Amino acid sequence: MKPAVLVIAICWPLAAQWLNQPAPGVPRQPDGKPNLTAPAPRVNGHPDLSGVWQLEPNPCNPQGLNPCDDYPAGPEFVNLGAHLPGDIPYQPWVVDFVNSMAVGLGKDDPVALCKPGGLVRLLTYPQYRKFLQMPGLFMILSERETTFRQIFLDGRSLPKDPNPTWLGYSVGKWDRDTLVVESVGFRDGTWLDRRGSQLTSAGKITEKYRRPNVGNLEIEITIDDPKAYTRPWTVKLHEILVPDTDLLEYQCGDNEKDAAHSVGK
Repeated sequence: MKPAVLVIAICWPLAAQWLNQPAPGVPRQPDGKPNLTAPAPRVNGHPDLSGVWQLEPNPCNPQGLNPCDDYPAGPEFVNLGAHLPGDIPYQPWVVDFVNSMAVGLGKDDPVALCKPGGLVRLLTYPQYRKFLQMPGLFMILSERETTFRQIFLDGRSLPKDPNPTWLGYSVGKWDRDTLVVESVGFRDGTWLDRRGSQLTSAGKITEKYRRPNVGNLEIEITIDDPKAYTRPWTVKLHEILVPDTDLLEYQCGDNEKDAAHSVGK
């Protein structure tokens, strides 16, 4: 059964970041534009994943949810399984939940209520994210929540009985040119996408980060959560570099006027 989903329009601020600020270390073409097909930079023997990134968006549509003069969303923001050959392998209770959220136009989405969106949505928000790669630590800074995520590369193990959090606890290690990250310790009721795909405290997420060249980043995400899904499932995100700019502070509730007009049941 494929649950239907309706999405309320979300207005994003214009992308007025630090415009035309050349990013150091980005290879250039003769005209000064970034060479996005150049080999990925490397640091300490590994690809350097650092940079400002955006999920590859749907083509812009002046009359749709992705206006050409605004932050365009990628399909995985709405439905994390958008590119799966079939539907997400929901447990029956999640099917019911997703269907109920479609009737409600997603008005109960934690993100719509200005609550944290969780680990996966830090990678799918229309707003930018910035990766910082350091010895022993990989950081993700999120423009959408003006927040951070820590991925420890110092050899520590995952906690055995973690206190549940929105982002969980993450450790990573390099497998040749792939950064492999494992995360546990999530709060029940975390949403993976706009339609309401769930993540519970039993969930474990494995991510694999690869940077084939300067302008592209591939992130493979495997969700293993027996409470919410009948089997583990994997999606692949394509992030594109946003060069010569930087993050801009964004606060969800600042001048918010949309929630009062939500008409979902």
